[in-house]
Amino acid sequence: MIKNLLITCCTVFLLSGCFGGEKEEKWTAFIYPNKEDTKKNVKSPMTFATLQECKEVSILEIKKQNLEDIATFKCGLNCKYHDGMKLEICEKMLSSVEE
Repeated sequence: MIKNLLITCCTVFLLSGCFGGEKEEKWTAFIYPNKEDTKKNVKSPMTFATLQECKEVSILEIKKQNLEDIATFKCGLNCKYHDGMKLEICEKMLSSVEE
């Protein structure tokens, strides 16, 4: 009886983590000054609450630098720097034309 109660409590506790609140989105802009060389990018020093805001700021920055014809950008969702791989790892990465 106690064993079943303990198993039930543990199961409820574990499953409650699966249905937690919605995770906060943080979008990071990566601007590629030369779209032919995707190894070199400039990461935005700030994050954005929405994908749309990330895209708008990226487009404005490219225009500000007069790079419209040669630059492109991507927006990454919840990116974190990975020390071992020496690069940013994002949950999702969308190019300038993707939704």
